[in-house]
Amino acid sequence: MLLFMIISMMLSAEDFSADSILLDAYQREDMTTWEQYVDTASLSPHLLLYEYGLCGYKVDRDKPHALPYVLRFQEHIETLRPQLPRGRYEMYLSAVYVYKLRLHDSFHPIKAMSLAKEATKLAPNDPLTLCYYGTSLFFAPKPFGSKTEALEWFEKAEKHFRGKEWQYCWMRVFNDMYIRQCHEKLNR
Repeated sequence: MLLFMIISMMLSAEDFSADSILLDAYQREDMTTWEQYVDTASLSPHLLLYEYGLCGYKVDRDKPHALPYVLRFQEHIETLRPQLPRGRYEMYLSAVYVYKLRLHDSFHPIKAMSLAKEATKLAPNDPLTLCYYGTSLFFAPKPFGSKTEALEWFEKAEKHFRGKEWQYCWMRVFNDMYIRQCHEKLNR
């Protein structure tokens, strides 16, 4: 019980100390920890990265409960727009369009892909936007998507994920996983 209280306090802190705990939870596929963090942390640009990940998880594995999270994520994106680094608004909004598409709540695949590409133009050195665009290409059907092109974007992102500030970023691990998957699919 004491350990749970300590983790809860760390997860609600407004600094990046929670990232190592959340990365560990991600690697164990324990998204209840993420859900608790997203539900209790103060609204900040840092929180959006975890909302993005949690929404993706819910759309994949908990569809009946996903839409409220996606709608809240969209509201938070709009609220924090002035505080977001270049390209992140487009990246996150693209994700909302993809999630709504997958939930059959709206249909904007071209807009989603366009926003993802725009994010890379606005932030060509941001590993999050590069990784996100790679993911978009990885999952998009032909002629919009390409595993070969996705791999190029994942590899660009990997170079920028090498900095110490990304040590506990779940998307760094996610990006590495997709590099491996691209190599496996392309080498068959």
